[in-house]
Amino acid sequence: MIKHKSIFYLSMFLFFFHSTTMIIISYLPVYFQSQGMVESKIGWILAVGPFASILAQPFWGYMSDKYKTVKRILFITLTGMFTLSFLLFNVTSFALLLVTAALFFSFQSPTGALGDSLASKTAHKLGKSFGSIRGWGSMGFATSTLVVGAFFSRAGIEYIHYPFLIFVVIAFIVCLKISDVEVTNKPVTLIDAVKLGGNLKLMGFLAIIMFLTVTHRANDSYIGLYIKELGGNESMIGLAWFIAVGSEAIVFMTSNLWFKKFNEITFILLAGILYAVRWILYSFIQDPMVIVFLQVTHGLTFGVFYVSAFQFVTKLLPAELQATGHLLFISVFFGLSGIIGSLAGGFIIENASGATLYSYMGYLASAGCLGLAVYLQRIRKQMQLTLSD
Repeated sequence: MIKHKSIFYLSMFLFFFHSTTMIIISYLPVYFQSQGMVESKIGWILAVGPFASILAQPFWGYMSDKYKTVKRILFITLTGMFTLSFLLFNVTSFALLLVTAALFFSFQSPTGALGDSLASKTAHKLGKSFGSIRGWGSMGFATSTLVVGAFFSRAGIEYIHYPFLIFVVIAFIVCLKISDVEVTNKPVTLIDAVKLGGNLKLMGFLAIIMFLTVTHRANDSYIGLYIKELGGNESMIGLAWFIAVGSEAIVFMTSNLWFKKFNEITFILLAGILYAVRWILYSFIQDPMVIVFLQVTHGLTFGVFYVSAFQFVTKLLPAELQATGHLLFISVFFGLSGIIGSLAGGFIIENASGATLYSYMGYLASAGCLGLAVYLQRIRKQMQLTLSD
């Protein structure tokens, strides 16, 4: 009974927190555009968040490992999100908005990462698959796209803060019920965390996947603007995200069925190839509804890629530094990649077009696939040498 309650409350926390994430990812660029902000400035706002997360995520991960708690850290980050959101949606000065966004994302980005880390630990402890728990976050993201998209179509994007605050409050209440999972009693020092930088397998992997994650984050930031560029509206953006994250949720929740067929790197490589094909297709399409329906491929790209990469990184980490390593991975995936994707994407859209952006994304993803193929080959050789010894 306790086992099922732990999974239920953690799943509901992920559900409502990722509902808030949907609002930030899907509609924040559209909100700023409605306030008269040009695309290059929107790019800076979207980039400063990932920049802040690069510093904040490893810090909060280290604090979680040091004090052996995820739950208490989540209370802190949720409180910071709630408080700073009042400024984020009301500040008019661009300089002050940059500072506010940086502070907001210093609390927002680690919250999702810590939730995923806790889901991984809980899944391992209770004999469940990580994807089956993490999938509820995707369900929250997908469900809220329809509800919030319909709300914005009727009330207007200027009321963005109302659904955001509702979801944050519910996530905070559910957080009271979730359970911490302690992986090890071994004490953690700052030196231990710094030593992760010397893990060449981990660092090499993170460097290679950036060729793919940059394209993913650029799409997160600009898919809404691209749909509008092709003649779509806010309800289409909501439907596009619903289809995308709905397919992602299915992939997550069925990961226990397909995940054991091959090793993680093979799945990452397959997802990378699909990323490249997906972006190139997007660059040629002129009908926004076709883009909307092609969002179903999001599950086969991000869904497969994220589950596989997260599990692969877990294998490269010592048990006492899992939260630190997980947040380092996520700071690269969503942070550093987000900076590059937001800045470069905003510049390309403002000076060329959305189609040009997606063609470049296709080329970059293709380069990432080549890097992963080389990495996969080296890993296999190392495994063969280990077995021969």
